Amino acid sequence: MKEIRAIIRPEKLHDVLEALDKVGHPGVTVTRIEGHGRQAGLVEQFRGREYRVELLPKVKLEIVCQEEEVESLTRTIAEAARTGEIGDGKIFVYDVLDAMRIRSGEKGKEAV
Repeated sequence: MKEIRAIIRPEKLHDVLEALDKVGHPGVTVTRIEGHGRQAGLVEQFRGREYRVELLPKVKLEIVCQEEEVESLTRTIAEAARTGEIGDGKIFVYDVLDAMRIRSGEKGKEAV
């Protein structure tokens, strides 16, 4: 099993969730986060004064899936989240050693 973690722009969340649903994978955990990479924040104005916003709002998606689904799901996320601008985000893939469905006690593939 694998876990896909994607950091995307908040405004692209709906597009990504719709795309995942269309490919038959609606199960996802969403967390609102802050951070920056190469984008390195923004300079904004408030009441005539400039101030720097170091940490930008982002959304983290977490999906646990079978290994054979990773390529399709990462491609789906990337296509739906892409704007072509700096700050579109990143996708990471991790190994998952085991999983357990709390309600039924199912383990492994059956729990996902």
